[in-house]
Order: sequence, then C-alpha cells, then structure tokens
Amino acid sequence: MRIALIGQQDFGRAVLEAFLARGDTVVAAFCAPATGRPDPLALAAEAAGVPVHRFARLTDPAAAEALRQADAQVGVMAYVTDFVPQAFCTVPTFGTIQFHPSLLPAHRGASAMSWAIISGRRQTGLSIFRPTDGLDEGPVILQRRVKIEPDDTLGSLYFGKIFPLGVAALVEAAELVVAGRAAALAQHEAGAGYEGLIREAESEIRWASHIGTTYDLVRGCNPAPGAWTRVAGRRLFLFDCAKRVARRFAEVKGRAIGEVVSVGPEGFTVLGQGGFLEVTRVRWDGGKKIAAAEAGIAVGTVLGG
Repeated sequence: MRIALIGQQDFGRAVLEAFLARGDTVVAAFCAPATGRPDPLALAAEAAGVPVHRFARLTDPAAAEALRQADAQVGVMAYVTDFVPQAFCTVPTFGTIQFHPSLLPAHRGASAMSWAIISGRRQTGLSIFRPTDGLDEGPVILQRRVKIEPDDTLGSLYFGKIFPLGVAALVEAAELVVAGRAAALAQHEAGAGYEGLIREAESEIRWASHIGTTYDLVRGCNPAPGAWTRVAGRRLFLFDCAKRVARRFAEVKGRAIGEVVSVGPEGFTVLGQGGFLEVTRVRWDGGKKIAAAEAGIAVGTVLGG
C-alpha cells in the first residue's frame, strides 16, 4: 500500500513503523509544526527517508497539493489535533481514515479517554472512521473494545491497551479500504456524546464529592494534566493514589472533608465523602512530580480551601 500518514508523537511514530515493517510505502508524513521538542514521528520519518511536511494548518491549499503529489492510496490520521478539511481527506485514491480513542459516537472530543474514566465507565475502546467536517462524526469502519479496570489511569489505559490496539487497527482498516472491503457504518446519533478538553476547571478536586468520583477524576487526569487542589493558596496536583472506603462513623468522626488524616513514608491520606484517598505522588504547581511524602503536607491540613 501507498500510505500518507498524518499525525504526531509516539503514536504516529508507531503507526509509521508498523506500515514500514509490513513493506508498505509511506509516501509522505504530515506532522505538527516544529516546537521546542522534536516530534518522534517527524524524526522517524526523516530517518526512514519519508518526505516530511509541516503545515501550520491542513486547510492550507498547499497541504492538499503536497498530498496530491505524493500519490497515496489512503491517508491515515494517527493522533491529529488539527482540523482536516474534506478537500484534504479526499485526495488519496481511497480517501482517509482516522483513529479515535473511544467507542464512537460516545466521547467525541479530544479528552475521550479521560472522560471515560472520570464518568466511571467500565469499558471503552477505539474507533477507526472516515473523517468528515463534523468533529469525530464520520462513519465507522471498525472498533475494538477494552475493559477499564477499577485502578486504571489515563496512562495505563492508553499506553497499555488503546495504543497498541490502535496501531494494529489502523493497519487493518487501511487494508480493508484499499481492498474495497471497508463497510463504513453511520454513527448512531442517539448514543452520541461530546466533551471538551480537560482543563483547570474540569480537573479541580471537589472534596465534598463522593470518594469514588474523586478517585475517578484523579485516575482520568493521571499522568496529565493532573487533578488538583489548593493547599494554603498553592495548587497541588495529585497523581498516583489509592481509594479506601470508610466503613464506620468512628473512622471519620471529628474530621473535616478534605482533611489530611495521616502522613507516612508512602505519602498522605485525605478524607473525602465516603472514604479516603491515599496519595503517593504529587506535583506542586510549577514543580516536578515528587513522592507525596516529600510534599511537606502535615496531618490536620485541610485541602481545597
């Protein structure tokens, strides 16, 4: 197959390597514009002798012309954060396919995996679909399901499950498309949902919420952007944690919601509504991730004030 790859980062690099390992020809790689850190996809493409294009926007007519000159059979979108118009998507002989880390039409949007965890889902997955001008709204070619374990984080869900399945699914879908055997099915709009990016407002911990809700928020924001709370006016981001349910009134008597009830060599424990959050890794705003025991949090400190 002759593939035009549109993407970035480690996922884009892994997809590039998967096609090259099969003996397919990657005729062009369209990568995000250069910033401070080298893009793994761009580096891998250059090392493999694949022409690399870096357009600020893929709406630029020059991007579609570069794709036309590449003479690709199929465009493969692997981790694309830019809007890609139909004038670009329809250039390859068999059109373009796109990866999305949810079971579309659920969790349309850029923070799909985070929201699946935060909303307490026990299952999610990935979809390979035909991109349209609607965000994540195109017909689906194939899907793969994965279980969300009770202690999965965004990191373990993505890197341990969806990342490898997504690479294989893009290769499989490209084969189906080129062979004329890709049955793209319209998304069931009655089950559709869209959520925006996880930002500061969405990732703030509200200790009065049930401990299960708090724990899901921390898991869904780990390793980034991190769920956060305030400590004496400073922001503290929480990462690695465990949940412990309160069984008796005596466990919480005299304590305030959000209060640090114990500190030890592993970290500190915070009282939430219905249980405790045992915190082992944190980051002060502007700092690096550290062991929670090194954060200087004392027993009796009330978080979130």
